[in-house]
Amino acid sequence: MASSQHGSYAYQDTLKGIYFGPGCLESALPQLLRTLGGTKALIVTGKSLREKTNVVTNVERILRDNNAFGGAFSDIGQHAPVQGIINGIKAFHDTGADIFVSVGGGSPIDATKAMIYRIHETQGKFFSNIAIPTTLSAAEYTYGAGYTNEQGKKVGVASPMIAPAGIILDAQVTLPTPEKLWLSTGLRALDHAVESLYRPSAIPPIKVLCYAAIVDLFKYLPMSKEQPNDLDIRQKLLIAAWMSLWPTRLEKHGPLGLSHALGHKLGAAYGIPHGITSCLTLGPVVSLKAETASDKDKAALADALFYLKEPRTNSIKGDVKRLSAMISELVVNLGLRSDLASYDVPKQDLTKITQLTLGSAEDPLYQRVVELLESIYEPDCKL
Repeated sequence: MASSQHGSYAYQDTLKGIYFGPGCLESALPQLLRTLGGTKALIVTGKSLREKTNVVTNVERILRDNNAFGGAFSDIGQHAPVQGIINGIKAFHDTGADIFVSVGGGSPIDATKAMIYRIHETQGKFFSNIAIPTTLSAAEYTYGAGYTNEQGKKVGVASPMIAPAGIILDAQVTLPTPEKLWLSTGLRALDHAVESLYRPSAIPPIKVLCYAAIVDLFKYLPMSKEQPNDLDIRQKLLIAAWMSLWPTRLEKHGPLGLSHALGHKLGAAYGIPHGITSCLTLGPVVSLKAETASDKDKAALADALFYLKEPRTNSIKGDVKRLSAMISELVVNLGLRSDLASYDVPKQDLTKITQLTLGSAEDPLYQRVVELLESIYEPDCKL
């Protein structure tokens, strides 16, 4: 009998297939090449993954076995600096590639999406991308691409046609991922799921998937820390990340919430990985929502306790506060507690970060967000 941890799925016109299961890379990559009509692939990845693990070497081997290896480009840094995107486009053309294979976390996957977008601007053609994630950041499910411009600011492009056309979720390729990166990107997935509960116009089926993702992330992240080589646990986390940001026409649902917005302003500007920004901001943002969100959004957050089989408090506000505390406890238990001071964020920048995030110092939440950032600034702060 086949395991429920193996299978495949296809969605809409742009996503031709998601293959999942430990060890599925070997068969899934050739299958997706055939489905997408790719004959020569450029691998896009990061230096550490290429030089310090066998993950990229294994992808190269499979491509060579199928006469589809064009080259490997590994000059993608954290937050995808734009020069790497420019150089990657050159490598794509120089190798004569006709398909991308992005391997790694959010940076190489987003960088590849940005390359596809830019190539279309000059050539009028969209090329396909097969994404092989090694973290839980879930960048492979969106058609927005964030990268860092020449001024060090996070910017982005978006088009349904730049989203990966194929995705391979193979727990085996995640084994070399450093523990802190693996677990913190799991918090990033939790951030997706929690903030989708109050995402404007998010449809009910998406919210049900998000509740399921929240449950699995709370359950399996601590288990993965204790049993880091357990492939079944890792596969469940990859699927939880998929549920946290289910591929759909997300632009209809509006942007994610304050935790993500703060993470975008903190990430590239101060060199903080997005998984860590979620560790810093998600718990405090949910606590703030207990005070400031609409009754509908508070109820959606409070209902997470039902799915987590956590006793309710005596009020909706208390339930949301409890969820906030549980998120912060999870961060601590995973060994991911940190603070803004540790990343050399100048304290005088907190007001600027708040204004950039909200768009105006006149926003009613301005002072509350400044206080939120102050609460996660000091080394001895309580998340």
